[in-house]
Amino acid sequence: MAIILFDGVCNLCNGSVQFIIKRDHERYFKFASLQSDVGQSLVKEYNIPNDMDSFILIDGDNYYLKSSAALRVARKLSGGWRLLYPFIIVPPPIRNIFYHLIAKNRYRLFGKRDSCMMPSPEMKNRFL
Repeated sequence: MAIILFDGVCNLCNGSVQFIIKRDHERYFKFASLQSDVGQSLVKEYNIPNDMDSFILIDGDNYYLKSSAALRVARKLSGGWRLLYPFIIVPPPIRNIFYHLIAKNRYRLFGKRDSCMMPSPEMKNRFL
């Protein structure tokens, strides 16, 4: 099991969670919003920088940020998404150029919610 921390008020982040859930047939990932008590507790427990506010993967004793997190998630998804993982060999500063562009403008491009998403009853056990 791995945990994905996400910005619970970001429409793009919420859409990404729904995308992952549909393709995570092995139910490998659990989810917590960064705004939740659980999310904040995990940030402290793993000493994750406080300025990280979009997408974090906690897997085992390690955490991964930005494109490294996204590629590691893609590796576990069904379909052709795992074919993206070899891009992990591209140095993070290059990979993260696109990540930073989207993350910096995500509220403007995709909108923002007033509150965190509430999971449906059948998906509730996937959220911490």
